[in-house]
Amino acid sequence: MSPVLAGVLQLLALAVALGLAYRPLGDHMARVYSSGKHLRVELWIYRAIGADPDTEMRWPAYLRGVLAFSGVGVLFLYLLQRVQGSLPGSLGFASIDPDQAFNTAASFVANTNWQSYYGEQAMGHVVQTGGLAVQNFVSAAVGIAVAVALVRGFARSRTGELGNFWSDLVRGTVRILLPISVVGALVLVACGALQNFSGIHEVGQFTGGTQQWNGGAVASQEAIKELGTNGGGYFNANSAHPFENPSGLSNLFEVFLILLIPFALTRTFGRMVGSLRQGYAILATMGAIWLGFTALMMWTEFAHHGPAFDLAGGAMEGKETRFGIGGSSIFAVATTLTSTGAVNSFHSSYTGFGGGLTLLGMQLGEIAPGGVGSGLYGMLIMAVIAVFIAGLMVGRTPEYLGKKIGTRQITYAACSLLITPALVLSFTAAAMALPTPADSMTNTGAHGFSEILYAYTSGANNNGSAFAGLNADTQWFNSTLGIAMLLGRFLPMVFVLALAGSLAEQQPVPETAGTLRTEKPLFAGLLIGTIMITTGLTYFPALALGPLAEGLAA
Repeated sequence: MSPVLAGVLQLLALAVALGLAYRPLGDHMARVYSSGKHLRVELWIYRAIGADPDTEMRWPAYLRGVLAFSGVGVLFLYLLQRVQGSLPGSLGFASIDPDQAFNTAASFVANTNWQSYYGEQAMGHVVQTGGLAVQNFVSAAVGIAVAVALVRGFARSRTGELGNFWSDLVRGTVRILLPISVVGALVLVACGALQNFSGIHEVGQFTGGTQQWNGGAVASQEAIKELGTNGGGYFNANSAHPFENPSGLSNLFEVFLILLIPFALTRTFGRMVGSLRQGYAILATMGAIWLGFTALMMWTEFAHHGPAFDLAGGAMEGKETRFGIGGSSIFAVATTLTSTGAVNSFHSSYTGFGGGLTLLGMQLGEIAPGGVGSGLYGMLIMAVIAVFIAGLMVGRTPEYLGKKIGTRQITYAACSLLITPALVLSFTAAAMALPTPADSMTNTGAHGFSEILYAYTSGANNNGSAFAGLNADTQWFNSTLGIAMLLGRFLPMVFVLALAGSLAEQQPVPETAGTLRTEKPLFAGLLIGTIMITTGLTYFPALALGPLAEGLAA
């Protein structure tokens, strides 16, 4: 079988699996966030944290819950790393330095999972399982909760109430993320992923001596790492490591976990607003962008340029032979079009245009299908902007799902959209202008610039993947990337929840003959065009200095 055909068959198998899971999971999530009943274990949690799950919240109270919970998470994870050397199960590792502890705490709480350290050489079992893995669950649940709050803003009328943050947080963790993660971990163990609490031991006989490895609860952390679109690897090689991703089958399953919830949330959205067609329109937009990026990535990586490429079947540098170009390309697109950040190959080794696609995928806002929760609310923000543009073109007051999009609503949407590129471009410019950050670059020229641009794009968009080649374990990068991750995560949430509150207060507008039909293919095309043009105008100059210049020079 040719490598190209193998890649296409993997893509088809993945699409079929996602299609089979789409309806049951989407409907289940809609029931979870619409039910008035609480499980017994959930009531225990509410009692322990002192929360009343039945109290409705307006958007400022909902936001305070998000920020307070996340702030406590940053502080707890920071302190856990700082005292690691005194904890049992530390595997003899020392406590983490302050700047790196701040960076890691900000990263995992912000659902970014950027890592400037070697996981197997820095973090013991307690920090990995009691700190990082816990944040993999709850940071993902926070993202879903904010998305559900925005959906309620569209679905409700003449009220500013968006639900209860604590109830949404606990339900997302207990009823959605935890059960699927248990099944996912068992599948990965069956595929050969590691799952134990062993210490450091020597394995094999190598030239000049043996090699040391430590075990860990890898499969369980790998499952929620992908399912929650987190991305932090137990080992430095991330999903390229055979203990995390042993085979082609496990590789495809991990991509399935990455895309599962973000795609299924579109059906949840359709159920909650009372129109499945609206959910299908958002799904079609996400799916078209994802398939387009995957096809382009395969094309640029399979393209042959000389005898070395011919012998390898394509651009195999930096890729695992057990995955090949097809499995690596599918994984790279999935992880950069979501906020996952896991990698099974080194994006720095991709062709110039291939590396540019991974960058552009994040710069779109990671909305195709995006992170758990963040992908849906990011796409709905773009939908609001698209209907506003359509309204300007035809001279009508823009409406979406029966809600008017006025000055207040478009201001909130625009602010949410512009925060991330402002962070990316400002920090990239500062890093390139100052002498010290440039010393961390392994490469010069366009590729070196791409390393810096990729780092801040990954951080501010809460992706977490690395281009490779950049030494990010410095005070400058640990501090500035930590700030970019926190601001890139929580500032947009402020405007998303403010938009949700303003929409929930409105009285629905009756549909007329002049109403833009947002469930039709025409609107999906308009939405794709809006996304591409908005991103292109914002990032094209930076992309022209980096991956485009490198690709054209190849």
